[in-house]
Amino acid sequence: MEGRAVNILLVEDDEVDVMNVTRAFRRSNITNPLYVASNGLEALEMLRGVEGAQPAVPGTRRIILLDINMPKMNGIEFLTELRKDPQLAPTPVIVLTTSDEDQDRVEAYKLNVAGYILKPVTFSSFAEVMAALNHYWTLCEIP
Repeated sequence: MEGRAVNILLVEDDEVDVMNVTRAFRRSNITNPLYVASNGLEALEMLRGVEGAQPAVPGTRRIILLDINMPKMNGIEFLTELRKDPQLAPTPVIVLTTSDEDQDRVEAYKLNVAGYILKPVTFSSFAEVMAALNHYWTLCEIP
């Protein structure tokens, strides 16, 4: 399974949500490597392996869990930059956000996200979402 592990980049500025993802991974025995960026600019540096951006996310078998509402570079701005970069454009992105705005959802899908999920309010629901996502990326053939 090690060779089939998916590298997950969580782009999230809320420490509580980062802790919830980490706890949900443990609860569901998800052992995929998890990288965390607190905004879109940091995420792009980690994906591009920019020197000084630690740690760099491996260039293969990766998926991004993306919040929309973040400082410096929000999720839509990040997606726009990601899709412009020929090396990064094919990377699957799942939006995981509190934003229930139709405009955000429409813009995200225009930028080819694999899914748009509203963050559940309770931790148990959040853990169920993480388990379902784990099944998704386990079944998908991610290069």
